[in-house]
Amino acid sequence: MAFRSIIRIVGMLVGLFSLTMLPPAFISTFYEGAAGEDGGNFLAAFVMTLFIALLLWIPNRHVKKELRVREGFLIVVLFWVTLGSVGAIPFMMSSSIEMDAASAFFESFSGLTTTGATVIEQLDTLPKSILFYRQMLQWFGGMGIIVLAVAVLPMLGIGGMQLYRAEAPGPVKDSKMTPRIAETAKALWNVYLFVTVACMLAFWLAGMSLFDAIGHSFSTVSIGGFSTYNESIGHFDSNLINLITVLFLLISGVNYALHFSAFSSRKFSFNIYRQDPELRAFIFIQVLLTTVCFIGLMGHEVYDSIENTFSQALFQAVSISTTAGFTTTSFHDWPAFFPILLIMSSFIGGCAGSTGGGMKVIRILLLNLQGIRELKRLVHPKAVFKIKLANNALPDRVIEAIWGFFSTYALVFVVCMLALLLTGMDELSSFSATAAMLNNLGPGLGAVALHFNEVSAASKWIMILAMLFGRLEIFTLLVLFTPIFWKN
Repeated sequence: MAFRSIIRIVGMLVGLFSLTMLPPAFISTFYEGAAGEDGGNFLAAFVMTLFIALLLWIPNRHVKKELRVREGFLIVVLFWVTLGSVGAIPFMMSSSIEMDAASAFFESFSGLTTTGATVIEQLDTLPKSILFYRQMLQWFGGMGIIVLAVAVLPMLGIGGMQLYRAEAPGPVKDSKMTPRIAETAKALWNVYLFVTVACMLAFWLAGMSLFDAIGHSFSTVSIGGFSTYNESIGHFDSNLINLITVLFLLISGVNYALHFSAFSSRKFSFNIYRQDPELRAFIFIQVLLTTVCFIGLMGHEVYDSIENTFSQALFQAVSISTTAGFTTTSFHDWPAFFPILLIMSSFIGGCAGSTGGGMKVIRILLLNLQGIRELKRLVHPKAVFKIKLANNALPDRVIEAIWGFFSTYALVFVVCMLALLLTGMDELSSFSATAAMLNNLGPGLGAVALHFNEVSAASKWIMILAMLFGRLEIFTLLVLFTPIFWKN
């Protein structure tokens, strides 16, 4: 294991991350003037983070070795753990909020992993520097800061394909859209940046202030769910803003490789979207959830008009199922069937290669096809049935891998939920909190419906681990706990 090379690369990545402390310092000066304490705190956090980066990089700056896949996995995990840790420094130093270590780490990891859960009870009173920093954490975490890093590191003489394969979920691992990994990462981030700017302009034209438009575009495109207000998107009380949020959540829930392919040709090709089976399943799930919620809410007469009922059903169904976690109403106060249904839908999440969490639509789709094949085998035991996706027969190895992922996901869920129960959390809160963390969703039910400030420190550390498992798609983190990983 090339430990010195790994430490050198992590030091470089931390150094790049230290630059994220500077925009909030500027925001603090712009809005609060030179007297703003948080501006100075962010500058101090920048110096501390840069010092840590130099401490890691300088002793190992001349060590350069080609990375293997095994080192790639370790770098990815260390990257998220290290950045989540140094990202907590501004929260602990802030004079505007009082946070212990567990709360500061929770907020930082929640932002970077795009979980969107928060321990802050009063967002409305926070300085804009802190609010902007939270939103920016989610934007960088949306597709993984490491994808941006592999666009830069090759220019510094470091190969990045191992990192990209360890980070990228699902079919994207085996699909290079351009010949070089640097070009691939740049292409992904160009699309990501374009969608972010389009979302920001749409919010701004719909009536948000420029600050709110930028901040909410960050958390919308990253499917993170952080807001600058306690009432989330509901603060704006605008059907237009609600629809814009839904639109960009759907766009961001789609595989970014599809977006790249559709826009890379000289003429935009809608057929690329239409022919993708995962996208069709994704849209079907959204339509089904919205319909069920709309009919159910109408039947229970939760709202006083058809228009308002449909608006609330559409927004909550898309927001929760894509794992964003934005809210326009207290959906946890709906009849019990609907909050549980939406929490369960977050296990599906977005498409592979999107910024959404969950197990991903493609895996659920293939598990469904496998179930259908098993039913056919019961009727015709001697027949040979192949699972096909887009008219292509899939090897059984793919299905085996998905079954392995599903079973491991379920096991990690059970272990995390039992651990939360052990800390004294009630059953509903433990179940929903585990689902919210593992699916990178954010809001839960019961005691964690609004915020996570009142849960114990032990519970927060457990949930941080669940966030990492969810963000790293279980196996990337779990493989580090196997003895064979550390053998030469």
